[in-house]
Amino acid sequence: MIDSFGNKVKIKNTPETVSKGLADKTGQVYGHTTPTVTGVEVIGKTDKDFALNIHFDDLNESFWFDEGLIQQLDNGEGTEMTLDGIDKKWTKYSSGNWSEENTRPESKKKWWRFW
Repeated sequence: MIDSFGNKVKIKNTPETVSKGLADKTGQVYGHTTPTVTGVEVIGKTDKDFALNIHFDDLNESFWFDEGLIQQLDNGEGTEMTLDGIDKKWTKYSSGNWSEENTRPESKKKWWRFW
């Protein structure tokens, strides 16, 4: 599934992507939207009213693309995700599934010995 968060993709070489300087670049899927509802600017024609947000690490920027301009490279194996204030980390497998890991440091004190 190409629109899954964390998937690695390549931008196809088309007149639209060349004019934006994004042709043949690789990035990661950060999300998807319905452009008629959100009003985002989309690169390419959106016949299905669906766009993917692709983030490029080297540019530190994201752009919205019609899915027809995207080629999936892999499921983003090894992608890690954390959320501020949450003591967990999620890591993506090659299957596209995520594993959850607790990142809270284990306390060496026993709760009944706090007195």
